[in-house]
Amino acid sequence: MNSNPIDTFLKAIEAGDITGCDAWAPAATLDATVPNWRFTVTGADAVRTAFGSWFAHPGVFESVRRVVTPSGEVVEYGLSWTEDGVPYGAHHVHLIDVADGRITADTVMCGGRWPAALMAQMEEARHG
Repeated sequence: MNSNPIDTFLKAIEAGDITGCDAWAPAATLDATVPNWRFTVTGADAVRTAFGSWFAHPGVFESVRRVVTPSGEVVEYGLSWTEDGVPYGAHHVHLIDVADGRITADTVMCGGRWPAALMAQMEEARHG
């Protein structure tokens, strides 16, 4: 892989098409904490399948923060997209390890998928 695998992953998220993403090492692991659940999968195909259900629609990053670590990056973002005519948003933090040009591990914290009505409630609560 010639490009940064994290750049490749983020472009696939925006495109809403993880199926063709070639960012993960064959034995990559995904450790995901999602609302009321935690799961782990191993293998590039299993990671693609898990993320394929998360990122099935083209999206827009509202914010992205990337911090380089000795083994990869911490990536935090706010993502918005439209699904069946309904706007959604999400907030994720990924702790990503990279070796030999591939993602080898991704520990992700996901706050959930928020439809427009819930995002409006959160925005209202934020402004008191």
